[in-house]
Amino acid sequence: MNVRLSEMNLPRFPLLSDQEMQTLLKKAQAGDAEARERLINCNLRLVFNLVQRFSNRGYEIEDLFQIGTIGLIKAIDKFDPSYNVKFSTYAVPMIVGEIRRFLRDDNPVKVSRSLKETAYKVNKYREILQKELGREPKISEIAEVLDLDVEDIVTALESVQTPTSIHETLYQDDGDPIYVLDQLTKDTEEEPPWFDKLALKEVLAKLPLKEREVLILRFFQDKTQSEVAEVVGLSQVQVSRIERQALKRIKKLLEDK
Repeated sequence: MNVRLSEMNLPRFPLLSDQEMQTLLKKAQAGDAEARERLINCNLRLVFNLVQRFSNRGYEIEDLFQIGTIGLIKAIDKFDPSYNVKFSTYAVPMIVGEIRRFLRDDNPVKVSRSLKETAYKVNKYREILQKELGREPKISEIAEVLDLDVEDIVTALESVQTPTSIHETLYQDDGDPIYVLDQLTKDTEEEPPWFDKLALKEVLAKLPLKEREVLILRFFQDKTQSEVAEVVGLSQVQVSRIERQALKRIKKLLEDK
């Protein structure tokens, strides 16, 4: 779902300098409605760019844009100049967090109210501690403040994470993409059934040495592409390409046979 900014009929406003941003933030937080509106309008492009990350989640881009704008408004209200960071640096996680909360709460996977409440408290106090400490707090520090076990906090945070498709692209350059599936290992020692049906020695023997090595590491030693890359001294992208080439070659060899 690739939507252009112009297709959403958004007003076009010039980017603000850091000084203009700081001045408008002070006015907006002091109750100046005009400064607040200008801040919102001048940062809509930032919201739009972030919303693009969630364009394949089954939701209309306009709806997610509205949710992201809510995150922007919260960032305007909560930003503190003493953070010594640019407003955009502070606003990005606020906008993304608002969209993720919407997707999480609208998710068909149901999470108990108690876990949601714990996760909410954890995120709330994480922000508080981050301001006090000037860094990202450790889970143990949050656990101490909330008088909770670290395990309970981890469970609550994991329960509200948005599920990821195993076919989601992790990385792509000019070549083949790397999917989440490529990073998974299996818990069982059983080999894929289609491998059992191959005349393995005969087919593998016909492959180039590097392709044979990659396939053995991937499917017989159950290594991820990252682990294979370390063993053979190549990048993960190169391993991904070699793996796909090898599988295509095997398929052709079998068809010819």
